[in-house]
Amino acid sequence: MLYLKTLIIVVQILSALGVIGLVLLQHGKGADMGAAFGSGASGSLFGATGAANFLSRTTAILATVFFVSTLALTYLGSYHSKPSAGLLGATAPAPVVASAPVAASVPAASAASAPAAAPAAASNDVPK
Repeated sequence: MLYLKTLIIVVQILSALGVIGLVLLQHGKGADMGAAFGSGASGSLFGATGAANFLSRTTAILATVFFVSTLALTYLGSYHSKPSAGLLGATAPAPVVASAPVAASVPAASAASAPAAAPAAASNDVPK
């Protein structure tokens, strides 16, 4: 699961950087006026309007990849696995542990026998 999250984060970062780069490469609305006066991209690799279409489509594809990876990370981040029901389909009850300490019961028993032994010892020491 950790590898999947790491892969999606890498895809998201690369798509975000690609969108930023492609948006910065695209011409604005004011660039069309400059192209009309001779500084256009008619001799470029994609032709006069091919670069705009290529950059627009690539930006849209990378933006879609970015949004899908964001949704996938949100889903994986909110996913919590449920405990297994076991072979029989029912969860086993937790064992009950006694809350009373064992050491507390030992002094109580010796304290109860000490007063009984004290009068017996006192009656033996009394002179007659």
